[in-house]
Amino acid sequence: MPLAEFREQITQMTTRLAGRPLDAVLDAWLNAEHGVESPTYHQLKQSCMTGVAEGWLCDREGGGIRYGRIFKPADDLHGFSVDVVDMKDIAGPHHVHPNGEIDLIMPLDDGAQFDGRPAGWLVCPPGSAHQPTVSSGRALVLYLLPRGSIEFTRS
Repeated sequence: MPLAEFREQITQMTTRLAGRPLDAVLDAWLNAEHGVESPTYHQLKQSCMTGVAEGWLCDREGGGIRYGRIFKPADDLHGFSVDVVDMKDIAGPHHVHPNGEIDLIMPLDDGAQFDGRPAGWLVCPPGSAHQPTVSSGRALVLYLLPRGSIEFTRS
C-alpha cells in the first residue's frame, strides 16, 4: 500500500474531526458512525495491518512495544499527528494528553482490549493521562494527537 493512500484515508477521517471538542460526545459519535462495523474502521484496520506487515508502520521497538509516528502534524491532517503502536499484553509509558487524544483500537487477537475498551474508538479529553495498556492479546492502536502533543511522565 502506498504511504500516500494511507495519508489520504487519515485525511478523510481528520476532516470529520476538525474543530470538534475531544469529549464523550465525539467518542459516542465516532463509535456510532465509524465503529467496528463501518467501512472506515475496516479500511483503517486493513491499512494498519498492511503497514505493519510491509514494515512502514511500527518500525521502532522499545520496552516490548512496536511503535512509530508515521505523520507529523500537518495542515492536510487538520493539525493531527498520527502514531501507530503494536502491543500485546503490556502497559506502555505513562503520559499526559495536553490537547487530548483520539485512539482507534484494532484487536488482532479476539478479546484484546486497550485500556479496558474493545475494538472501536476511544477519545481522551485534553489534560487526561494514562498508562496505555493492551490486555488479553495483541492489538494495534492508531493515535491521533492534536498538534502532536504528548508529555511522558513518571506516572
